Amino acid sequence: MVDVTVICVGKLKEKFYREAAEEYMKRLKGYCKLEVVELPEQKLPKDPSLGEIQAALEKEGDAIRAKIPPNSSVVALAVEGRMRSSEELAQLISAWTHNAAKHLVFIIGGSYGLHPSIKAGAWTTLSMSSMTFPHHLARVMLLEQIYRGFKIREGSDYHK
Repeated sequence: MVDVTVICVGKLKEKFYREAAEEYMKRLKGYCKLEVVELPEQKLPKDPSLGEIQAALEKEGDAIRAKIPPNSSVVALAVEGRMRSSEELAQLISAWTHNAAKHLVFIIGGSYGLHPSIKAGAWTTLSMSSMTFPHHLARVMLLEQIYRGFKIREGSDYHK
């Protein structure tokens, strides 16, 4: 069974996000060993300066790096990343399973995204859409798409 880690900056506070995430985490148990790691989002003032934002992203980046398992392929979610179809994500998962890496790690940043070093060090970047979504919703969407990717790989009719 493959190891998949989802590292998220920020906690799911709203019950409806938690319940949706838990549902896809439960469904994924049959396809992978899934770990979801929540890291605290750095506190910033109401109107932070660019320097304050960069400092927060750097601290979050350090915390993220500390949680990436050795020998991992990292997929960073970023608005400027490559948009992929569900079928392309399934192909990405398949390509990774034939890779020497032991873990597939997806990283979701907080309100201000990810530190550039995290994106630069990723195996690939992924954009969910050119639209803006709350990072809490992005987690649910990502978990669903990972599940969909495994279902596509097995030839299930889930993906129609």
